[in-house]
Amino acid sequence: MVSHKFRLLSLAALAVLATTACSSGEQQSSAGGGAALSGDVKVDGSSTVFPIGEAMAEEFQKSNSNVRVTVGVSGTGGGFKKFCAGETDISQASRPIKSSEMELCEKNGVDYVELPVAYDAVSVVVNNANDFATCLTTDQLKTAWEEAAEGKVSNWNQVDSSFPNKPLALYGPGTDSGTYDYFKEAIIGEGGTRGDFTASEDDNIVVQGVERNEGAMGFFGLAYLEENVGKLKPVAVKNSKGDCVNPSVETARDGSYEPLSRPLFIYVAKSALEKPQVKAFAEYLVNPDNGKLVAEAGYIQLPDVLLPKVVERLNNQVVGTVFGGGSDVGVNLAEKL
Repeated sequence: MVSHKFRLLSLAALAVLATTACSSGEQQSSAGGGAALSGDVKVDGSSTVFPIGEAMAEEFQKSNSNVRVTVGVSGTGGGFKKFCAGETDISQASRPIKSSEMELCEKNGVDYVELPVAYDAVSVVVNNANDFATCLTTDQLKTAWEEAAEGKVSNWNQVDSSFPNKPLALYGPGTDSGTYDYFKEAIIGEGGTRGDFTASEDDNIVVQGVERNEGAMGFFGLAYLEENVGKLKPVAVKNSKGDCVNPSVETARDGSYEPLSRPLFIYVAKSALEKPQVKAFAEYLVNPDNGKLVAEAGYIQLPDVLLPKVVERLNNQVVGTVFGGGSDVGVNLAEKL
């Protein structure tokens, strides 16, 4: 297993190769023109997408010493609040922009380019001592997490009568998280979640909670599962075909881990693309050459059929969202793009 640190460094190293040359269409490393770039690039948003942005920022600045890239973690919702207020150049998101966020951006005159950058698998996990919740149905997950369960479903045998009478402790991303939004929509549907779970915008806090509590269950992005192998157990989810499927790069790519596979995004303010340093950093993030090391970082690279479409969207500065403020559960990106 490649360590998280190595994966991030490897991903960052790829950034050196990822700048697209201007008029000739040829590619060059950032070292070739780094001295010409200067200024700030402000990034915020999803904790799930954060490892990619952080690694790219680190390497980008090595080759562009006069550029300062700051990457924050406010969650997808928190990131969009800043982005639509004009406070950031790029917003990282683990779900598409919502209608309310679209309205806020429009109100503030912020046009944006929506760019899928990878696939992810929302991973359900339990404590290592749990030897019974090896595969859960979406109905069982709903029973544990839905709003009606608050104050009522407090033991595992209430999730399934065959499970032992052990206390159930739930950990998950906060409500500003796109991962929270996606899980809620995919598992619960139109209703809300219970409010009595331990929530954090920092996925590492969720990891620690599940690791330390024998009755715990939680969820977060695949990269955090990959980083914490051995500390907690992934739970297989029964898909629409009745198969119990574990979260992994392979099952997210082949579509069998459903309904918890989803695309990840960056949103770039069109006005910010007028700044050369922002444009160059955005090109780093979507360059097709990043695919192999995106996978090493625990994410799922976009298929070859999609990569040129994403680059074209950036090059042509296509504004708006292909989702219209709606859901991306079960989405086919090839059809959308």
